Formats: sequence, structure tokens, C-alpha cells
Amino acid sequence: MNKPMHISWDLAPAGLSDRRLSPETRAMLSRLRTAVIYVVLGLGALVMVAPFLWMFTTSFRPVSEAFTLPPRWLPGLDSSLESYRRLLSSDVPIGRFFWNSTVLATSVTLGYVATTTIAGYAFARLRFPFKNALFALLLISLMVPIQTTLVPLFLLMRWLGLVDSQWSIIVPGLTGAFAPGMSGVFGIFLMRQFFLTLPKELFEAARVDNAGHFRTFWSIAVPLAGPQIAALSVIIFTMTWNDYFMPLIFLNSVDQMVLPVGIMSIRDPVGNSSATSEVIAAVSLSILPVLLVFLVAQRWIIDSFVRAGVKG
Repeated sequence: MNKPMHISWDLAPAGLSDRRLSPETRAMLSRLRTAVIYVVLGLGALVMVAPFLWMFTTSFRPVSEAFTLPPRWLPGLDSSLESYRRLLSSDVPIGRFFWNSTVLATSVTLGYVATTTIAGYAFARLRFPFKNALFALLLISLMVPIQTTLVPLFLLMRWLGLVDSQWSIIVPGLTGAFAPGMSGVFGIFLMRQFFLTLPKELFEAARVDNAGHFRTFWSIAVPLAGPQIAALSVIIFTMTWNDYFMPLIFLNSVDQMVLPVGIMSIRDPVGNSSATSEVIAAVSLSILPVLLVFLVAQRWIIDSFVRAGVKG
């Protein structure tokens, strides 16, 4: 009977173990492993950054050189703001689209994070009948595609008279039951898992001081959950800002249109390259708020991952 093949990923020579290697050799192999890891990660990062770099540089090129091959990765002496000037001087209300996207993404993020944080705390620290059964049902609902709920949600919003209004997207986000591209269960699960890691002695001390559930939640749980709240906020803001499907269904008028849907109105029906350059310029502008939000909150996001790794 053939023995299963064993593949060793050790970079040491065959037949030698780490114990038989000299300290200098072990240090060299450690540096080599680290260098290989960084090279692989660097290549992966380059693959992800390359399309954005091409998009930004293309937005500054003349229209005639927007799609030259081989592609140019860095701006040249012929770079200009021609595409941005045409975009801002066109009939497309790009400023209105930015404002609508900002209001929508901010409102949904605040409502989603608030309700899912409260619900996560309730499932982690409060006692009520059928708590585990209800949480299990919430987890099961993750297997239901969000798209299957669009028809009943649209009918409900139409019955409430909210179709073609940003409230048709904000209201489900405020309840924590729905956010563009993200189920409310995700936020509840994330916050519940964090609150479960907090020492129960904190809450027992709060009860000794006659602190109620709300005061304990607001004065103890929320400050400690700052990194998790920041990470969840960035995720929801980014997904809401970039969402195309929900606004396309619920928002019809130009006054209510958000940036992802509004950018599509810039396209020329016959595929004019000039219009394509304006689209690239608009997409480049649309990425800036997301980058700004991430740069502001990156310290809390990194802290969230570090804490999760330590407590996991």
C-alpha cells in the first residue's frame, strides 16, 4: 500500500532540521521566508492597485490618447484637466449626484451601525426568551439572497409613498434590516461576537453601581466597541456609496439620483470616446470620498483587527 505523499515547505536542505542549523542559517532562512512573503503580497497589491492607477492617469490624458496601447501608467507632459472641465461644465448635475450619495451613504451608515450595535449588545448581554433561537433564525436568514426581498420591499415602499425618494433606501437602513448589498444580520453578528469577548466583571460592576442596561451599554460597551464600530461604519459607507442596484430600482428622477447611477447618464449612446473620458473622470472623483473615509478611520480599523486577533 502506497504511503501518502508528504510535501515539506521547509526551506532548509533535505535531512536537516532547524535544531541542526546554525543560528546564522536560521536567521538567513527567516529573512528569506519574510522576503518571499513580502514579494507575494507586493505582487498581489500591485495587481489590485494597477486598474486604479490606470484610471487616475487616464483621466488626465487627452481624449485622443485615453486608450493607447501599451497603456501609460504615469502622467506625462501632455496631462491636462480637459476631461474634468468637460465633466463639470456638462449638463449632468454631477454636484447634485455627489450630494445625494453623501446624504444617502451617511444616513444609512448611521442608522445601520446604531441599530445593529444595539441588537448585537442585546443578543450578547441581555436575557430574554428564545434568544438563542432568534439568533439562529437570523443566521439562517444570511443564506437568503437579499435580491429576493426587493419585490416585497419595493411594494412596501410604494405603499408608504416613498418610492423615488431617498427614504426608500434610508428607512430599511435605519431599521438595520437592510443595507445596500449587506444584510443587517452581518452587523448584529459582528457586534455580538465582540460584546461576548468583554469581561463579565465590567457588567457586574455596573450592576453594583445601580447602572441600568442603557447606561451600561452607553458608558461601557460603546466606548470599548469603538474600533469595531469604526470598521463596520467604513464597510457600510463604502457599500452604500458604491451601490448601483438599489438606487436604480427605487430612485427614478434626476434630482434623487446618486453618483453610481448618475455616472451612467454621462455615457454617449454611440460610445463616444469623449464621453468615456468624462466617465473615467467622474469615477475617479467618486473614489475620493471612500479613500478619505478610510484614511480617517484606518487607525480604528487596524485596531479592530488587532484586537480580534488577540482575543481570537
